[in-house]
Amino acid sequence: MKDAMLLAFSEDRHRASALAKRLGMPFGEIGLHRFPDGEICPRVPASAPTTLVYRSFDQPNEKLLALLLAQDALARDPGVRRLELVAPYLPYLRQDIAFHPGEPVSQAVLCRLLAERFSRIITVDPHLHRTADLGAAYPGPIWQVLSAQDTLADALAAEGTPPGLVVIGPDVESTPLVERLAKRLGCAAATFAKERAGDRQVQLSPPAGLDVAGRPVLILDDICSTGGTMARLAAALRAAGARSVEAIITHALFDEASLARMREAGIARIRSTDSMSHRSNAFPLAGLLAEAIVNLPPRGSS
Repeated sequence: MKDAMLLAFSEDRHRASALAKRLGMPFGEIGLHRFPDGEICPRVPASAPTTLVYRSFDQPNEKLLALLLAQDALARDPGVRRLELVAPYLPYLRQDIAFHPGEPVSQAVLCRLLAERFSRIITVDPHLHRTADLGAAYPGPIWQVLSAQDTLADALAAEGTPPGLVVIGPDVESTPLVERLAKRLGCAAATFAKERAGDRQVQLSPPAGLDVAGRPVLILDDICSTGGTMARLAAALRAAGARSVEAIITHALFDEASLARMREAGIARIRSTDSMSHRSNAFPLAGLLAEAIVNLPPRGSS
């Protein structure tokens, strides 16, 4: 892209600068000044006519505010004519209805906040439930939604797919991801049914006829925060005779205690994309994002 520049905050520097290098465009870092009372003030560098901001939203609250303030600063620059957001992980999408009286629909709030400020928003495997796509949350040609499954499939195929592999999803929402990856790998796929009674209370039910005895299993999901669902699923698969259990997650939000819980449940290896910085990162998204940014036909876009 000509006359373009990629910016990022310090915590995203490593992944964003690698993406900028892949794109052959300049990279700049957005500074963040903190006042004694805790308020923040971003300071943006000199930018380009097309300016892209890279921001992933694990621990999202301050990051969202910092982004909105940085966007205001960039919008005031007469040399910036187009602003785009590269957000591999978008937060606040799970609350797509008001589940209880007095609650907000945070998905609508988040999508409106961002869509009204950027010309294009590129994201990967958004965590959607009842909403068909982000265009339903906020209409318009703003969203470019990518799937990580082809990137994962290429990496797994290069490693060598073990004979008899079964790709398992923990719930019906994971079905498109699971089926897409399994099709690319040429292996079997199945999804469990999940009923949630609270943030950490879930009930899992296997599909009829599921047979994993003596077979390797790969659990696939778009997001993992507490590890509870993954641990229960792994325990159920082990009890059903699975030879081995591994897990791949697009967005790794879990902490060390959750990681230990999943390993104790029998998950031998847990890997994630680098949509956010995490010790489980194993699959870079720079290639997928770069294809989308330069408007090539991006694998996995919707």
